[in-house]
Amino acid sequence: MQTRNRLLEDLAKVASGAASTVVGMKEEVDAIVRQRVERLAAELNLVTREEFEATREMVAEAVAAMELMQERLAALEARLSPEVETPPMAEQTTDGPAA
Repeated sequence: MQTRNRLLEDLAKVASGAASTVVGMKEEVDAIVRQRVERLAAELNLVTREEFEATREMVAEAVAAMELMQERLAALEARLSPEVETPPMAEQTTDGPAA
């Protein structure tokens, strides 16, 4: 009976050691995968989430400012010539010589 208990104790120790080894291997594999993904992201010139969010915020602010300026420009154009429609800036031509 005592040899049976001893055998079970030995098996429990082996299982415990194997479990801790598996946990250590998992952590090592996770670190290697993370390192390779970061290297790949750097090679592909990918941006981080923080950089992406900062850029998105800057674009939203620029769009809002542009819309405000378009409204102000339309109001100024309406005040300058209420009955004459002004063509967009890109369609206006100059009378100077062509370069």
